[in-house]
Amino acid sequence: MKTVYDFMVKDRAGNDVSLSDYNGKVLLIVNTATGCGFTPHYEPLETMYKELRDKGFEILDFPCNQFANQAPGSEDEIHQFCTLKFGTEFPQFAKIDVNGDSADPLFAYLATEKPFAGFGKGIKNAMLNKFADMNNKKFGDKAYIKWNFTKFLVDRTGKVIARFEPTTDMAEVRKSVKELLG
Repeated sequence: MKTVYDFMVKDRAGNDVSLSDYNGKVLLIVNTATGCGFTPHYEPLETMYKELRDKGFEILDFPCNQFANQAPGSEDEIHQFCTLKFGTEFPQFAKIDVNGDSADPLFAYLATEKPFAGFGKGIKNAMLNKFADMNNKKFGDKAYIKWNFTKFLVDRTGKVIARFEPTTDMAEVRKSVKELLG
């Protein structure tokens, strides 16, 4: 049975990294962007990382520019922005695509394991859904991720446990992470 540990990704310098290096840890895998309305999620993510990393928790950050051109910078520019503005210390990988024919296989797998189930209720969520649908129309059945800051929670065995859309309250994400850590 396939797990996230079967995937290779690229670090910011373009070197291969096996996700098996994270075997035994609880992971939160996130596609991010520096110019998105959800960019402030970096703050609670970093707070959670600092609090829980000693308990076997890792956040894996994958910048993506496929949503309204909201991560146009280079890997170094994105990293500098995140470290200076939000003090991020969790691993940040090379910028990737999460949708379409060029979608990173990891994100295609994650989204297949936990498909999109909606942004939730409310007018803001309905508007985001409409905007995301327009943006993702060009990817057809390969529109795996609907927007920036989609988060996937992975248990210590590499199994995808939950998907959190960017509209999910970060307190709910934190609660699920803490439950999984035990």
